Amino acid sequence: MPCGTRMSPAETDLGPNEGLIEVPGSRRALLTPALVVDLDKFETNLLRHQRICGEAGLRMRPHAKTHKCSEIAKRQAEAGAVGVCCATLHEAEVMVGAGIDGVLITSPVVGAARIGRMIKLAGSARRFKLVADNPVNLRAISEAAEALAQPLEVLVDIDIGMQRTGVAAPEDAVALARMISEAPNLTYRGVQAYSGRVQHINDLTERRQVYGEQLAHLKTVIEALGAAGLPPAIVTGGGTGSLVIDIETGIFTEHQTGSYIFMDVEYNEVSMPIAGNIPFQTSLLMQCTVVSNNADGFVTINGGYKSFATDGPKPKVADPELSGSIYDRFGDEHGKIVLGPGNLAPELGAPVNLITPHCDPTVNLHNYLHCVRGDKLVDIWPIDARGVL
Repeated sequence: MPCGTRMSPAETDLGPNEGLIEVPGSRRALLTPALVVDLDKFETNLLRHQRICGEAGLRMRPHAKTHKCSEIAKRQAEAGAVGVCCATLHEAEVMVGAGIDGVLITSPVVGAARIGRMIKLAGSARRFKLVADNPVNLRAISEAAEALAQPLEVLVDIDIGMQRTGVAAPEDAVALARMISEAPNLTYRGVQAYSGRVQHINDLTERRQVYGEQLAHLKTVIEALGAAGLPPAIVTGGGTGSLVIDIETGIFTEHQTGSYIFMDVEYNEVSMPIAGNIPFQTSLLMQCTVVSNNADGFVTINGGYKSFATDGPKPKVADPELSGSIYDRFGDEHGKIVLGPGNLAPELGAPVNLITPHCDPTVNLHNYLHCVRGDKLVDIWPIDARGVL
């Protein structure tokens, strides 16, 4: 199927659990491993995020890399988002193909083949934007943009400490911004600044210190741009872990919060004192099934390395009846639930629910989000932007 082409609703593949939709008690009957979204908590997170950003005067441009799901992007737009961020060209193609406006590609688009795909996409998109951090790449983009009917909107990517992408020196940012503004096929829109490593500094005081130094540098860059006659109309960046600080400092005009819709083991440890310590609820769980309970002290479930991201902590058991039980990795296809004091071993075939360790890469391992209300499966959303190309 060509990039950006979607199946009609009648053709959409909803996977092996489709027949369980709207069946009473269907949540326990899911074929697993299955990503499960508690819609009540998910919708609460959407509304809280809308309120928090609205009160702070922040426009919302949430990051689709978290969910890779065009249905969620539509719901974020309905909640007031000006668009979505995409980490990859593939994500952007899926979002634009699904009718999502205001897509911003947050990573450099480099190489003739990828630039060609991007230009084709930009020609069919509304309010499409991308970032650049290199004059060589910018010249290639500008030349390719001659094929467009309208100038291509570009932001300068600023490195505020990660050294992953972006320009660090204020004079380099000014030079790139001027290059964009002088190119007939491009329109200078502002700057992007993101620091991933501060998002998971759990202690708020330490996070303020590290991130404060980075934001001070960003402020210096913005001042340099203003002095050069190139003030940024858009200052975009930030994430779930930095939201409380971004609100306090008021530097950003829009926010790239991503994981707030789901939450995970990592983010549940981060202090976020906005209307309570953690303003967002854990709406995403991985439901697995007990496939063996012969051993003493633990049971085996069908969720291992291939079901969860392994770049962070281990999943956490979410079921109250298994309070105190611990998940351990047990191979590619299997996990071990070490039973807590007083826990009875679940029956063979019983469901076990776990909080994902890192939601973004875990979601990318799966094809579907199974949406539930209470004990009933009510919808299935394809993870249609998963993958990397």
